[in-house]
Amino acid sequence: MSSQTHEQHSVESILGAIANWVERYRHAVGLRGELARCRPEEAAGIARDIGVSLQELKFFVNKGPYAADELPKLLRALGVDPQKLASDDPNKMRDLQRLCVTCGDKSQCRHDLATGTVADWYHDYCPNATSIGALFQSNPKTG
Repeated sequence: MSSQTHEQHSVESILGAIANWVERYRHAVGLRGELARCRPEEAAGIARDIGVSLQELKFFVNKGPYAADELPKLLRALGVDPQKLASDDPNKMRDLQRLCVTCGDKSQCRHDLATGTVADWYHDYCPNATSIGALFQSNPKTG
């Protein structure tokens, strides 16, 4: 690949990443706007329907629609099928998602997922480490 072609590919990659971020940001802002347009009783009903408080719902919406994207990747890396878990125990999956949304170590998690080392290190920072450990204790075939 020529130097110019490599530079063009790099610029296109960067522009693509920026465009993806802008799209995700617009989507997140749209969700916040939709919740803000709801009457208080509608918002409370939505929160009740999904099993969270109104304050939690507002917090989750402010975090954006991708705030728990790392969870299924982490579960798969640990040998847990996230779809099966969600089907078998939706309350457990919802609890895991709630904690994932609140995590302050997303960049470390993403790095460990990318390098294939998440199973070695997630215990050190993941707010779900104890719950995930309990999954393995309650069902040794999970992993």
